[in-house]
Amino acid sequence: MDDLELKYLKSLSRQYPTIAAASTEIINLQSILNLPKGTEHFMTDIHGEYEQFNHILKNGSGSVRRKIDEEFGNTLSIKDKKSLATLIYYPREKLDIVLREEDESSIEDWYKITLHRLVQITKRVSSKYTRSKVRKALPKDFSYIIEELITEKAEIQDKEAYYNEIIHTIIRIGRAQEFIVALSNLIQQLVIDHLHIVGDIFDRGPGPHVIMDTLCNYHSVDVQWGNHDIVWMGAASGHLACIANVIRVAARYGNLDTLEEGYGINLIPLATFALETYKHTDCSAFAIRYNTEYDTKDLSLDMKMHKAIAIIQFKLEGQIVMRRPEFGMQDRLLFEHIDYENKTITIDGTAYPMKDVDFPTVDRDKPYELTPEEEQVMERIRHGFVKCEKLQKHVRFLFSKGGLYKVYNSNLLYHGCVPMDEEGNFKKVNVYGEEYSGKELYDVLEHYARKGYYSNNLRDKLKGQDIMWYIWSGPNSPVYGKDKMATFERYFTEDKEIQKETKNSYYRLLDKEEVIEKILREFGLDEKHSHIVNGHVPVERKKGESPIKCGGKLLIIDGGFSKAYQDKTGIAGYTLVVNSYGMRLVAHEPFESTESAILHESDIFSDSVILETTTLRQKIADTDIGAELRETIHQLEELLQAYRDGTIIER
Repeated sequence: MDDLELKYLKSLSRQYPTIAAASTEIINLQSILNLPKGTEHFMTDIHGEYEQFNHILKNGSGSVRRKIDEEFGNTLSIKDKKSLATLIYYPREKLDIVLREEDESSIEDWYKITLHRLVQITKRVSSKYTRSKVRKALPKDFSYIIEELITEKAEIQDKEAYYNEIIHTIIRIGRAQEFIVALSNLIQQLVIDHLHIVGDIFDRGPGPHVIMDTLCNYHSVDVQWGNHDIVWMGAASGHLACIANVIRVAARYGNLDTLEEGYGINLIPLATFALETYKHTDCSAFAIRYNTEYDTKDLSLDMKMHKAIAIIQFKLEGQIVMRRPEFGMQDRLLFEHIDYENKTITIDGTAYPMKDVDFPTVDRDKPYELTPEEEQVMERIRHGFVKCEKLQKHVRFLFSKGGLYKVYNSNLLYHGCVPMDEEGNFKKVNVYGEEYSGKELYDVLEHYARKGYYSNNLRDKLKGQDIMWYIWSGPNSPVYGKDKMATFERYFTEDKEIQKETKNSYYRLLDKEEVIEKILREFGLDEKHSHIVNGHVPVERKKGESPIKCGGKLLIIDGGFSKAYQDKTGIAGYTLVVNSYGMRLVAHEPFESTESAILHESDIFSDSVILETTTLRQKIADTDIGAELRETIHQLEELLQAYRDGTIIER
């Protein structure tokens, strides 16, 4: 035994100071290895649609309803099953309705029946976990009672009377409602062991801050950053171009309330500036894509703010392109190619008519310089982003729980693409003078992004912040995956040809087995038994497009949570559920509202496709956690041997 190993075992002996303690832990861990693996739930491209996200999270993409069907079979009617499922999803709201509808004489019977049913479901969903893990999940106020109800007691002869008396007491002392809420929340937690969010929590929809609050409190989760997440992360770091993009997208979709009310960021400086500077300016190119809840009295002001921040964004992005020539984005320096007299812009040698050249803050000789007023506005808003406690908490969560990709239980998760050339080779990308491709490209970009948020060195911080902006919109960014972000062209020209954003070759190669297997090998996975789970690009099911690529080796699970995509996709998103029996892809119909789900007990109608089933039920031993547990067992066995041969003395 070398000195380093001995030092480690001595450290481990502090936690397990005796042969008995080490032996007990080995037995515990070995038993855990033989339990069924936990259920994983994959969601992506949520885009601020918090009501639909919340519902799918609560129902586990149909997992709760499947548990009800397994437990009760034909002994409950479809109506009763729907009612029980709705109660589990929304216990407080459903209880309010029941208490209004049931008379006093029948409410006790309802409580009794409902509590028995909830206890049965709780038993089923907790059966594949250790008692210790279930105990940790139990709500503090009811932990002892729930443990009594879900644990089989061989020593009690009349079990039915024993359990009935517990439930009767809960009702008699007026704790039935709180107990129902506690059981419902516990079922939601236990039905899903781990949640994966494969990017794009932010933008378009009205509630990314609500989603982030939910994720911050979720029991087990990881996040792969999407391009819409990384631009918010850059904005939180204080990067002006990222801030401008965040505000512009919020303005475009009528979601400035997300910033002002959701995060408490003061946009009055921008509103005041836009009202004054753009009061006689044509803003018709900056229409707002608002939803039914949008207050149209704000329309004129929001269009002015939309135009003002867009012009500031194009200026700030021009500064980055000139500061970082290695990004290869000189084609985005478009202000200098405008012919203001003829109202045209020249792109690749062709002049295109422009809808708008009325830019009161653009100096034609120095088009990328902010005016002093624009600088002042952006500095005040930057201060709001950096000092916003809630936003900083959310972004620190994304850094601590996330990354650009994740390898987990033989699945490779990432948001966009692995940049490739036409032949299917990993594309080499210049990052500050060095070329990177494949996994190395992901790793170096993530390294710089973390520096952009955390570094105290101003030079390193700016390099990292500029990389966050590049990840958001750069032509070789893994999470963006297109040759350009044609925002300028979409605002100012009618020509569809120059508005095209050409996807990376990766998307053309998705059904080539050799390409997908090469990607899996690049990230250290066995290409014969692994999968890629991919977000970012909406799957247009109404055109016959399938989310299942390359014979099931790659799954694109963005089907359009965002209402802005649903006309195009024909559905409201895909999710993926992986449990001990296999993989299930779930396609969701559009979600009407939380209110409708509660009042009418209308779950989201979802089609399920079973992708894979295993002949032998998978155990924790077959997972990444299982590998870690086996390593811990090995170390404990080494400690046991050290105790027995006297190398380390028991305490």
